[in-house]
Amino acid sequence: MRKRRAKQILTLTLSMTMKITITACVLIGLAGAPYAAEPAKGVTSYAPVAVKEDFAATMARMKAEKAAVMQRQMDLLQERYDLSNRPSSVMMSEGKKAVQDGVRVKLPQGMTWEKLALMSPEEILDKNAWPKGFCPLPHPNHPEGGMVFPKFHIDEIKKQEARDLTRFDLDFDLPDHFLPVFPPPMYLTTRSDLGDVSKGKLVTIMNYYDLFNGILNPKQIEGLRLLVTPFPQQQFNQTEDRRSEQPSRGVTCFDCHVNGLSNGATHLVGDIRPQELRHRLDTPPLRGVNIQRLFGSQRALKSVEDFTEFEQRAAYFDGDPVIATKKGVNILERASQVHFMAEFQALLDFPPAPKLTLYGTLDPKKAPESELRGEQIFNGKAKCSVCHPAPYYTDNLMHNLKAERFFKPQTINGRLASADGPIKTFPLRGIKDSPPYLHDGRLLTLADTVEFFNMIQELKLTEQEKRDLTAFMLAL
Repeated sequence: MRKRRAKQILTLTLSMTMKITITACVLIGLAGAPYAAEPAKGVTSYAPVAVKEDFAATMARMKAEKAAVMQRQMDLLQERYDLSNRPSSVMMSEGKKAVQDGVRVKLPQGMTWEKLALMSPEEILDKNAWPKGFCPLPHPNHPEGGMVFPKFHIDEIKKQEARDLTRFDLDFDLPDHFLPVFPPPMYLTTRSDLGDVSKGKLVTIMNYYDLFNGILNPKQIEGLRLLVTPFPQQQFNQTEDRRSEQPSRGVTCFDCHVNGLSNGATHLVGDIRPQELRHRLDTPPLRGVNIQRLFGSQRALKSVEDFTEFEQRAAYFDGDPVIATKKGVNILERASQVHFMAEFQALLDFPPAPKLTLYGTLDPKKAPESELRGEQIFNGKAKCSVCHPAPYYTDNLMHNLKAERFFKPQTINGRLASADGPIKTFPLRGIKDSPPYLHDGRLLTLADTVEFFNMIQELKLTEQEKRDLTAFMLAL
């Protein structure tokens, strides 16, 4: 009797459980939750954890594909831009490299910038007249993605640390003359009297102590040590799905944010899915993070501590903590390590700008007429100061430029070019030191940037006004 009674209770319980489960699934499905009965096939937010292909086979296959992948990207760049080396007379900070001159985005056949500026967004869209160089720029291999470093940086890291940042499947794509000076100078808010505290060297784990002992306090030295210490990353690690020929110790924060600035290294943002919608990332400078209140182009993290911790836990691994666990995520301790790293980053200063007053405006006794006219245009007709007010030329907000008004959604080398959404307003102080421009690096020069915003805001600037505006930004 007891056995039969227990069996009846078990049967009733299972029946009720199944009814509750079925009802819950129906309700969840109707609500549009991620547990709907029929998810889109092949769409997932996760990378595969268990790799089916042998590493040697993967490397051989991707090496064989590399030439075609890079040729496709270089063909795109040649179609979009004038890639010639045309230095201007203006030098980056410390005078070691010239800023590239002129507009480099190519226009459609038969079009001029004057004609284009007279057209409405609707006309440009209808006639497919939007310059291709104004569309989102894809990663060198967008379907694959990952960190890619310029060769000059790879060579220096090999020389100093015997650590190899070469990818067997991919090379960096933009020519060196469109990138920041290497190595860039480093300025500290606490020791402005020293000028370039890096002394013209690339700061690494091999020399940071000798360079900064006696300049930084012990917390800041430890923070800098962590910023130049290699940790595993998606493409550079010990696992069979890495993209380095040998198992790798990983990358450092300063492999991208070189000396607290940038070397132009690229990646894909970790916060968007699916892959074709992820933005190429133009590594932004860390200079002036002390005056910034949002971090990440779209993530809107609220502190440099949040940014530092997020980068190592997730962004290093394409925003996938599952993969991060497999590849050896570096879990930073918030109260000490993250704090120390953030404290050092907050010391990174903008470069000297001798023509600016205490209020970040041009001193009329030091600036030529062209720059002074450019400042008036910046604050007036061009409406730049709406988002980039003095003294640091950021409003610490995000804005949506809605560039998709001008072009139809299209796939470009694996990148689905469509709406970008709101993007953080980055500071313009020291802007001449950190080409290329815009969040994905699609604009190679400041002259390109002026043309882009002339179109986006429908400003109808004259040629002289464009030149003056560029001259003013070069003085910042």
